[in-house]
Formats: sequence, C-alpha cells, structure tokens
Amino acid sequence: MTDKLYPISIQHLIKWMLSEYKTDHIFGIHKDLFFSPKDSDPFRMQRYGQLLETPVGVAAGPHTQLSQNIIAAWLCGARYVELKTVQTLDELEVSKPCIDMQDEGYNCEWSQELKLEQSLDEYLNAWIAIHILRDHFSWHSDQEPGVIFNMSVGYDLAGIMKPNIQHFMDRMENSQELLDQKLDLLSAIYPNIKNLNIPARMTNNITLSTMHGCPPDEIERIAAYLITERKLQTAVKLNPTLLGPDRLRQILHVDLGYDGVRVPDAAFEHDLKYPDALELINNLQLQAEQSGVEFGLKLTNTLEVENIRPVLPEKESMLYLSGRALHPISINLAAKL
Repeated sequence: MTDKLYPISIQHLIKWMLSEYKTDHIFGIHKDLFFSPKDSDPFRMQRYGQLLETPVGVAAGPHTQLSQNIIAAWLCGARYVELKTVQTLDELEVSKPCIDMQDEGYNCEWSQELKLEQSLDEYLNAWIAIHILRDHFSWHSDQEPGVIFNMSVGYDLAGIMKPNIQHFMDRMENSQELLDQKLDLLSAIYPNIKNLNIPARMTNNITLSTMHGCPPDEIERIAAYLITERKLQTAVKLNPTLLGPDRLRQILHVDLGYDGVRVPDAAFEHDLKYPDALELINNLQLQAEQSGVEFGLKLTNTLEVENIRPVLPEKESMLYLSGRALHPISINLAAKL
C-alpha cells in the first residue's frame, strides 16, 4: 500500500455511497450506527449563528483530510468538523509511519498531505455529500445543514497572506463557481440535487493553529487579521504547556501513571506563557467585540514529547501526544482559564 493520499472524484464518491447504502452500509458503517437528528434533541444549540445538531465533533488531523472520513464522522454524530489545518507550504515529505495510536496517541505529522486545491476539493466534496445524504435520508433537507465546517489555518502571518492561502480562504467562504461545476457533474447521478439548497459558503469560522514556540505577538497579529479584516468567527488553539511544568507533569506522571512520557523543559520554555496568554485573550476578545464576531479558544493543541518509543522514525526527535492522556491536562487548563 502506498503512503500517499489519492483523492477520488465527486462522482465516484457519491456513487460509492448510494450503491453501498443499498446494503444498509456507508463506508462499512451500518445504518443502525448512524445518528438521526431530531428537533427535540436537548443538546441542539446555536454556534456562530448556525444550528449545531450535536456539540460533538472531530479535531483537525489526518482523518479530516479526506471527504469520506469527514462523512463517516458526520454519519456517526459529529457535527462540529474541524478541517485539517492547511498552510502555504503544501508539498511536504511527511515521515511515515507518522501516527502511533494504541492507548495515548503520538504523531509526527503537522500539516496537510494534500495540495491546497486538493484540500479545498475534498472539503467541498464532503459538504455536498452531506447535503445529499440529508436529502436521501429525509432529514429536514430544506432546513439548515446542522453541521459546522471549521476552517483551520497556520502557521504564521506571512504564510497566511500568501496568494495560495488567500485563495483557499476565499473559496471556503464562497465556492459558487466550483460548486456549480460539481452539481452539474452529479445531476445524472442524483437528479434531485438541482432542488437542494447547498450554500456556496462552507464556513464563516476559523481556528488558528500556531507552531509550538510561536511568539505571542505573532499569534495576536494573525488572529487580529482574521477577526478584523476577514470578519471570521475566530478561535485560537493554545498549547497544554500553559498549565505549567509542575501541574502538567503531576497530572501526566502521578495522577495518570504515564511514567514513560517525557515532556522536555524546552517545550515549556519556547511556548506561550500564561500571563502572555491572558493578555492575548483579553486583547482579542475586545477586537472581536468591536468587529461583531465571536472569539474563542481551542483547548488544546497536542503536547510536545520526546520520541522514545521504537515505533515512529528515529529521525523525529519530538512527537506530539494526543488522546486520553491529553484530555485531563486540557480540562484542567480550561478550569484554570
């Protein structure tokens, strides 16, 4: 099996879904496992001025690069979908394997493996497919989609201002030309698509992902641009190191028993410090209020740790920890903030 990702066409994707659903499955998931939204669901909420059918979702990662993974998550109840973070450098050589997921998770991949145009294509394919499935299942297809696609970009202001990222963001906010092309391609496969109201705007919100060690003034400049110039509902992803070395290591090593996880001192030294984070948050809250958009935080980014397990490539000195080992750290940081 190749370690490269090869996207499939929108025609292939829709044919695959509709054909497999004749056997009561989509992407191997039985229909009994599909989440069926109801108007009476007590957890329905409004977020960014949109209906969110569940307050559950998937964070940006390798799984949210491909349309079929986004759709599979949606089928099982994910309604807040953080799309894989994109950056201006979209020709990366990612060390493989790049994910070790047994109990806690480790990875050494950090941005999209697809070209930016491919990423845009995957996100729009998933967006269209979800609207088709809502119609096919008779799930209030005439109402709001009930799902939020959360755009995620990184990693510095210079990169975000590059033409390719600017084009990507423009198309995420208005994909009408590309959407019309795809709807024409699908009219013979799913004739009722001409009656569906599929918005050309996939998102009005964004999460800023910054590199470990990104200085606070750079984070603030990027977020201020997204808030004041782009007028996007904006969240900033913060690092778990904000909790401080003593508390973080207490939770990780003593409370949870992850003795073999080594968090280097450098991770705390080069990451955002707590007082700087508070100043940044207060400044951005004020700018968001003045711009008429929402500002929030994503807690948290992965935790930088030493690569001491004989699983991922030795050339990667640092790995990034996620999963249930990270969860209590993030919850405690949320409580502190």
